Amino acid sequence: MNIQKLGIVTVLFLVGCTGNPPTKFDVDVKNPDGDSLGKITFEEKADGMHLKGDLQGLPPGELAMHIHDRGKCEPPDFISAGNHFNPDKKEHGLLNAKGPHAGDLPNITVDEDGKAKVKITATGITFKESKTSLYTNKGTSLVIHEKADDGMSQPAGDSGARIACGEITKDRKPAK
Repeated sequence: MNIQKLGIVTVLFLVGCTGNPPTKFDVDVKNPDGDSLGKITFEEKADGMHLKGDLQGLPPGELAMHIHDRGKCEPPDFISAGNHFNPDKKEHGLLNAKGPHAGDLPNITVDEDGKAKVKITATGITFKESKTSLYTNKGTSLVIHEKADDGMSQPAGDSGARIACGEITKDRKPAK
């Protein structure tokens, strides 16, 4: 009898350890000084990954936002975030017939006060285990660039320097 109970407890423990990936996750976006500019919540729904949140402290205008293929945001240039997340080896650009990268996202609009409301649905990414999962062995990151993405130019839409970054890694806690 005790062996059966131990076996059941062990199975329940192992099932709990494997668990499902979260369906909601907060990404803290930081500038090169390490200051938080706000959080973007990633929430996986039936129609795609919803990105929603408020940012502040950014330069006004249209700015590119992409998902990159490394979960490291080392200032000041965030080159550690790697290239655009592109597991399907497509060309860059939401307007490109041979694209887009899974990490290509629409531009965000920053007002004169440096604030931006982000509300985007991305269909090429998931938290679930697959080649388009944001939870890769190296993690992924959300990067904001200094200029707008033109939607076509290779390899990054002529979007300029990286000015903000937030890490997406398995070891972070999901959003509540």
